[in-house]
Amino acid sequence: MELAAFLIDFILHVDQHLQAFVQAYGAWVYALLFLIIFVETGLVVMPFLPGDSLLFVVGALCGAGLMDWTLAAGLMLAAAILGDQVNYSIGRYFGPKVFQWENSRFFNRNAFNQAHNFYERYGGITIIIARFMPFIRTFAPFVAGVAEMTRSKFTAYNVIGAVIWVIGLTAAGYWFGNLPWVKANLSKIIWALIIVPGLIAIFGAWRAARAEKARMAALS
Repeated sequence: MELAAFLIDFILHVDQHLQAFVQAYGAWVYALLFLIIFVETGLVVMPFLPGDSLLFVVGALCGAGLMDWTLAAGLMLAAAILGDQVNYSIGRYFGPKVFQWENSRFFNRNAFNQAHNFYERYGGITIIIARFMPFIRTFAPFVAGVAEMTRSKFTAYNVIGAVIWVIGLTAAGYWFGNLPWVKANLSKIIWALIIVPGLIAIFGAWRAARAEKARMAALS
């Protein structure tokens, strides 16, 4: 419970925690940022760490002169790319081992083929869009690995998505994070960065499920 309370407080007040960390430990903050981004994107069991809000706040702190933007953005970009690559590799390694017994209750060849075909056709845009969606960005590369999406294709879109995500959000924080209105409403902005992408993902999943149900009904 204490850990959960700390994580919630850290996510909602990430600006205060990071500023305090910079004042206490200086350059070690860059190692912390690398670790947070890598763990969130690289370990499928840690989807709840802050991502979007962290990038925005880091940009704002850089804009205020408390951190170096080039170093922070470069390290977080490397962590985002490496994290997704590790997550994909974990899924690619363990997926076949779990599903290799076709008669087991864990294996469904039709579902596997559908997932593989989906990631081959739409995996690129999925990987990019998932970067901006909490939780989904942690699971998308793992599922891509399980579905055996072509590694070269995954890597290309992984890099593209990471660049757009990290550079885009840190730059937004750098230029707008220190505006009086933004600083006064930062907690609301953080909530919006968490909730809005989640609602979009839920709506998209609902529409996809409806479309699939309609397609199956038409075929029957």
